[in-house]
Amino acid sequence: LIVSMYHDQALIPFKLLSFDKGVNVTVGLKIIRTSPVHGTAYDIAGKSSANCNSMIESIKLADDISRNRHKWIEKL
Repeated sequence: LIVSMYHDQALIPFKLLSFDKGVNVTVGLKIIRTSPVHGTAYDIAGKSSANCNSMIESIKLADDISRNRHKWIEKL
């Protein structure tokens, strides 16, 4: 877990530590916002070289956050 006030401050160490499975999360929003750490990766589009692990982890984390929010709301 890397926490920072600004996106740019955390991005370099985060990518170095977990480029293939990293998930970027924006907290404090009413919606759930996750994204792969590598971003859009337009530079490799159409080259059959993409690694989908980070995208899969992003979807899993969004699902986990959603389920936990619903459990928390039910307890209120």
